[in-house]
Amino acid sequence: MSATTLLILVMIGLAAGFLSGLVGIGGGIIMVPTLVFFLGLTQKQAQGTSLGVLMLPVVALAVWQYHKQGQINFNHVLVIAVAFITGGFLGSKLALSLSDDKMKKIFAVVLLLVSIKMLFFDKKKTSSPATATKIQQTITD
Repeated sequence: MSATTLLILVMIGLAAGFLSGLVGIGGGIIMVPTLVFFLGLTQKQAQGTSLGVLMLPVVALAVWQYHKQGQINFNHVLVIAVAFITGGFLGSKLALSLSDDKMKKIFAVVLLLVSIKMLFFDKKKTSSPATATKIQQTITD
């Protein structure tokens, strides 16, 4: 492995880890496109590499930070994780049966749809949890 490749891999890992801790993204959204663009991996190779990274306990410290602040519902985590394993198995079987060109298009469409939804169709919350707590305290006082 060349020094340039090593540096690119470290930068991808730092960016994905930072964004994972900051806003809960990193694996597919950051690693897959950068592995394809900077290292010339195929779509399937990039997806497999990203999944390989996620398999390791790379987010343990970020999870611990969120847990300390009471921001993780472990019941939800358990249910989602079980479904995630099943979905990951089925999705990988489908992905490996499709061409790289189709996979790039599917990946791009998913990112585009999620972006459009977040930009234009997310509902605004009427109050934050802190506001709700203040309201409850005012009512009980």
